[in-house]
Amino acid sequence: MTKQEDAEHMEKYVLSTGIRVGTQVKTKFMIPFITKATNEGLYIIDSKKTLSRIQTAAKFINRASISKVLICSGREYASTPIEKFCEITGATPMLGRFMPGTLTNPLLPYYIEPELVVASDPQVDEQAVLEATNAGIPVIAISNTDNVTSKVDLVIPANNRGRKSLAAIYWLIAREILLQKGSLKDDESMKYEIDDFETKITEEELEEETERMPPLRMRSQRK
Repeated sequence: MTKQEDAEHMEKYVLSTGIRVGTQVKTKFMIPFITKATNEGLYIIDSKKTLSRIQTAAKFINRASISKVLICSGREYASTPIEKFCEITGATPMLGRFMPGTLTNPLLPYYIEPELVVASDPQVDEQAVLEATNAGIPVIAISNTDNVTSKVDLVIPANNRGRKSLAAIYWLIAREILLQKGSLKDDESMKYEIDDFETKITEEELEEETERMPPLRMRSQRK
């Protein structure tokens, strides 16, 4: 597969998993990454910029000691993607509540000194982003159209809420890391597919999730 074909293949993944579908809110920080709004009022992220930032993020990660790259998320749907990502790359996961002082208080038993912090959502992972900033640690963050990214060094513009989207993002970053390191060739498959990165929920939970979400047009009218 040529590089051009590979890029087209990756973009198809982006489009099929909802990575580019943002929210009904946009911040001034995310305007450069937005291409348009749908009839339902959802802002659409430029998928080419998403893929470009993923390549840049992989370069940053490969420059660090991989075990000192901290992947944070308090978002449930990011758990499986991060676990798989860390298994493949050797990065360190930190899931659930981020304990205050983790990056800033050497007296605490759980204090750590990572070289790089990756956050799944600058809002949900605000404590991690704030402490990394105070400690002078670079921050990469997957950011949706409604995120404030003033404390983020490298933004990966993408839907950071959806199960499929989060799976695809972490799969794409992991793949790019391996490609850039030379441990994976363009025509080789990774150990896991995108579906393996996805947090699974039961059929009953899926039905409940669907019921809680009114039609897009209805949500637009309520705003």
